[in-house]
Amino acid sequence: MINFEGKTVLVTGGGGGIGRGIAETFAAYRAQVVVAELKQERADAVRAALEAAKAEHMVLRIDVRQQAQVNELIKQIENRFGKLDVLVNNVGTASPPKLFELTTDEDWDFDYQINLRHMFVVTRAAIPLIRKTGAGGSIINLSSIEAFRGIPLMTVYGAFKAAVIGFTQSLALELGHEGIRVNAIAPETTESEAIQPSKWVRPEDRGAIASAIPLGRFGTPADAAGCAIFLASELSAWVTGTTIHLDGGALAAAGWHRMANGVWTNAPVISKGALHIGRGTRK
Repeated sequence: MINFEGKTVLVTGGGGGIGRGIAETFAAYRAQVVVAELKQERADAVRAALEAAKAEHMVLRIDVRQQAQVNELIKQIENRFGKLDVLVNNVGTASPPKLFELTTDEDWDFDYQINLRHMFVVTRAAIPLIRKTGAGGSIINLSSIEAFRGIPLMTVYGAFKAAVIGFTQSLALELGHEGIRVNAIAPETTESEAIQPSKWVRPEDRGAIASAIPLGRFGTPADAAGCAIFLASELSAWVTGTTIHLDGGALAAAGWHRMANGVWTNAPVISKGALHIGRGTRK
């Protein structure tokens, strides 16, 4: 039912993790996939994967924080494919955790450049080419569930991820009359090459995953790809300016934990005073 044949999709940071999952999934739905990737080894790996899938693709090693390089990227997309239907602003990371009072100007600038400014740079350059598509263009910004809750020791990161949501909402208003939709995806912790939470959790603590995440597991790149496919397709034709919380229900839980005995509590270190599901009373 979903087919992106003839459509061009740009995924920034598409060489690994969530970005690669999104790029390969669009390729599976027959899109012409363009990947912008900084790291050579990742660029080589995703290029090989797209070639093996016999997908129409272009993989370019660039730094999306650099305006000149981004301008050249957009020019190459136009020369090769003539238009751009979908932009996925996926690049993002964080400086090492530390108390806010100990953060430096360099920490702030790093987080700004990699989590917000690159989105400004790429999107501004891409809009004229997306406009060539006419109604139906889609911009998808990757934020984080941390945009909607506090995150200790990563205050600056959380601030910029929240800014991505504001950027998404306001840009959706500017482009809506042209039929270009702008939405965001806010993932919870997701398995990747660099982040492997399932392996980091001690065997005796693995039951805590289900207590914190109602669906009982961490995310995968395929989960993010599914959201991106939805937001880029006609299935979401009347959806703009919104954010999908890709978190297994963690945000909805809002601090509530399901303990091993089936009891729910918002104070997991307290064994008494927990709310029994289905009873509505405390024990």
